[in-house]
Amino acid sequence: MIFYVENEVDAKFDFDIEELGKMVCEAVLKEENFPYEAEINMTITGDEGIHEMNRDFRNIDRPTDVLSFPNIEYESAGDFSGIEDDLFDCQNPDTGNIMLGDIVINESRVRSQALEYGHSEKREFAFLTAHSMLHLCGYDHMEEDEAKVMENKQEEILNSLGITRQV
Repeated sequence: MIFYVENEVDAKFDFDIEELGKMVCEAVLKEENFPYEAEINMTITGDEGIHEMNRDFRNIDRPTDVLSFPNIEYESAGDFSGIEDDLFDCQNPDTGNIMLGDIVINESRVRSQALEYGHSEKREFAFLTAHSMLHLCGYDHMEEDEAKVMENKQEEILNSLGITRQV
């Protein structure tokens, strides 16, 4: 897996952003049995940057905690069988890897939500990364049953990495 990080706001945490982000992304890909080599881009930004993206790309005029920009449309979540049909649109011609998409994380929300939920910034960052990766794999949470599936998958992945609410 190729994992790129752009830290627009020079965010500093007591963990390595790139190491943790890559570890969580790889765990999601393994859990989902993703059959290709993947490329993922992660941007760390602040309230202003994510507000602008949320407004421009989703027509929602406020900041949020995380945004996901998948490069692939799925028939059903976690079903990667149709990717071959879209290789022209989602394959990096230089590496042959599948470009899954982009994850954008709001640094200030990582900090505030960790306090709000009573767990570490590491746990919150890992949670937002797992959440966004599941979106890149076709999952959503618009319906109650979809939300349950995502919540369960997020918890399973974080628990498998030993990143619990106490961490």
